[in-house]
Amino acid sequence: MFKPITARLLSLALLGLGISPNASHAAPAAYPDRPIRLVVPYPAGGAADTVARTLAAPLGAKLGQTIVVDNRPGASGVIGAGAVAKAAPDGYTLLLDATAHSVNPSLQPRLPYDTVKDFAPISLVVLVPNLLVVPPDSPFKSPKDIVAAAKAKPGKLTYASAGPGTAQHLAAELFGQQSGLKLLHVPYKGGAPALSDLMGGQVDMMFSNMAASYPLVAGKKLKVLATTGTKRSAALPDTPTIAESGLPGYQVYEWNGLFAPAGTPQAIVDRLSALTREVLNSPEVSQRLAAIGAEPAGSRPEDFRKFVEGETAKWAKVIKQGSIRAE
Repeated sequence: MFKPITARLLSLALLGLGISPNASHAAPAAYPDRPIRLVVPYPAGGAADTVARTLAAPLGAKLGQTIVVDNRPGASGVIGAGAVAKAAPDGYTLLLDATAHSVNPSLQPRLPYDTVKDFAPISLVVLVPNLLVVPPDSPFKSPKDIVAAAKAKPGKLTYASAGPGTAQHLAAELFGQQSGLKLLHVPYKGGAPALSDLMGGQVDMMFSNMAASYPLVAGKKLKVLATTGTKRSAALPDTPTIAESGLPGYQVYEWNGLFAPAGTPQAIVDRLSALTREVLNSPEVSQRLAAIGAEPAGSRPEDFRKFVEGETAKWAKVIKQGSIRAE
């Protein structure tokens, strides 16, 4: 008859084979022990891609691993974000998303993921104000001039955007809603053709990303009337904000932020957040971002979550009031 094996005898037998009886509780390998993939759901060469590549190298150096930027463009960021939402929550697949992350839930109600439940916010990365720009020979000298002209001829003043539901469209829509104006939207298939027609005087104005329009302002191909941030831009210290120009409370930023799939261990999220803030505070990275009109804006995970929730609620209201639909 076989005698029952006691726990002590079993432990001794396992140790004799070189196996720890507590192997299932052994500490995991130190994170990270292999390269990390950073998904950018927008084309290479764009603003988000530039920010991602500016962040990836120094953050990878602090982690001791390479961070590989993986561009997955399509459907206003939905394709790339969807891939990250389904990825293993182990810290080896991250997402650098943009303003569209907080806009898509209102424009695309059948998203293949939940922007709140399927992602773990890590850190806000940058804020980029828009510039209210007009053709170089425009008679307008301030936002107040635009408001006066639009009220005199409702529905006649035109503004360009990169398409329905884009950041430029929403910035102008918010301006119109807060000013009580009726403006005429002229959507284009991208920001470049919109800016081209604006320079040529085919449209009256545009709320353009600073990274795209500042070089045109510096080259006197466009005239800037105001910025959309909460404070004046260091690159344009003499240009007032729209809030200063008669519309208190107006604020629009295009932003980039870092996410992980939901369920990623909090220790990994916290470490990535802390190191991201360190990188963004470094003089070299700050200067590189400033050169493209971006303001470093590292944040703790809980603060970034609140920021995204606030942006999502803000744009949901604007989209509903403006009856905006994505193409």
